[in-house]
Amino acid sequence: MDADNKSYDDINVTPMVDLYLVLLLIFIIMTTAGVQGVKVNLPRGGPSTSKPIEGPKMQAVTVDNAGNIKLNATAVTIDELSSKLEAIKASMPEAPIVVRGDSGTQYQVVMDVLTAVGRAGFSNIGLATQAAKK
Repeated sequence: MDADNKSYDDINVTPMVDLYLVLLLIFIIMTTAGVQGVKVNLPRGGPSTSKPIEGPKMQAVTVDNAGNIKLNATAVTIDELSSKLEAIKASMPEAPIVVRGDSGTQYQVVMDVLTAVGRAGFSNIGLATQAAKK
C-alpha cells in the first residue's frame, strides 16, 4: 500500500528527447532536399549584402561547363526551359529562381537562360556564386 501513495519528484525526459531527435531528423532531411540541381564549379563572388530568399519552393536552373541546361536536375533545351518556367509561374507566381552557372560556362548560354527566366515573368531571380576567399 505504501508504494501506491509515493509521490513522483522527477520528470521522465525520454519522450521529450525522442521528440527532439525526430524533429532534428526531419530538419536534416528537409534542408538537404531544399536545393535541387547538379554539382557545378561556381564562380567566386564578393561579399553578399542580400537577404536570403524566403517563400515558395526555390527552382534551380543549372548551366554546366558544356552548356547543358538543367531545371531542377532535369535536362532541358532553352525552348523547353521557357515553357516549363511559364508552367511554374502559373502554379507558383512568387517562386524564386536561382541560376547556377559553371565558372567555365559561355556567358551567352547564361544570358539565354536569364532571358528565358525574365520572359516567363519571374522577378525573384538569384545568381549562385561561391563565397570569396579571404
